[in-house]
Amino acid sequence: MKWLFSFTVLLLLTACERNATKKRHINTNNSNTATVITYSYTILYVENVERSIQFYKEAFGFSQKLLTPDKDYGEVNTGTTTLSFANFQLADTNLSKGYQKSTLNAKPFGIEIAFATEDVATAVNTAIAAGGTLEEKPKTKPWGQVVAYVRDIDGFLIEICTPLK
Repeated sequence: MKWLFSFTVLLLLTACERNATKKRHINTNNSNTATVITYSYTILYVENVERSIQFYKEAFGFSQKLLTPDKDYGEVNTGTTTLSFANFQLADTNLSKGYQKSTLNAKPFGIEIAFATEDVATAVNTAIAAGGTLEEKPKTKPWGQVVAYVRDIDGFLIEICTPLK
């Protein structure tokens, strides 16, 4: 009976490991080979890529990673994930049915970019000095995190917060 219990536990552990593996890999070609998916970058559609990159350099101290010769696409280094920009003309070639353009004249989209720092107040002031717009002053959340919101020069919502601990 003891061996049956051990065998059952072994089967359960094997099944759990297989399920955990399936959650990390996506089988994209109906074969036995799985493809690992990773979050690589976010692309913001903007009017002027070079101007947007300059804002993120001044506001957050990011460095320019790439700017195409036509200045229709560019990237900044943010640390772990690349933040990218494509101009409206390039975006039009990507999405044949169109898209909603971000603007400061409308409410922000229901999505945000979040940057973590230990000094939220200073980061907010620097972003505003670079041309950003204050949406919400820094507030301490019930779980202890300090969070503030600004909008970039193109109207995208940015959360500036302390790291979760």
